[in-house]
Amino acid sequence: QVQLVESGGGLVQAGGSLRLSCAASGSIFSINVMNWHRQAPGKQRELVATIASGGNTNYADSVAGRFTISRDNTKNVVYLQMNSLKPEDTAVYYCALDVKYYSNDFLRRGTYWGQGTQVTVSS
Repeated sequence: QVQLVESGGGLVQAGGSLRLSCAASGSIFSINVMNWHRQAPGKQRELVATIASGGNTNYADSVAGRFTISRDNTKNVVYLQMNSLKPEDTAVYYCALDVKYYSNDFLRRGTYWGQGTQVTVSS
């Protein structure tokens, strides 16, 4: 009922920038919280940034001041602008959305994850 498509990952040198996008489609009624997570090799997945439906944001200490999360509610898209990238930012990045959607005429709620996009920062 809901599909997420991520884009924007890639290889960048330290100090560079990337912008990730996560677009949701389907029988969506509304999206509450939108999150970006990341998982580096051999490490647990960690929450990087959060944006609520009203626009309030929160960031992990490791990215605060360098990353900016934003959303376009008209397009059901969440972005992650990543500046001043460091090699330790290398990871697979996943979006996760708290979605209310229609299924068989019922309004349901669930958390949906993107497929992940690789971000590699070289030193």
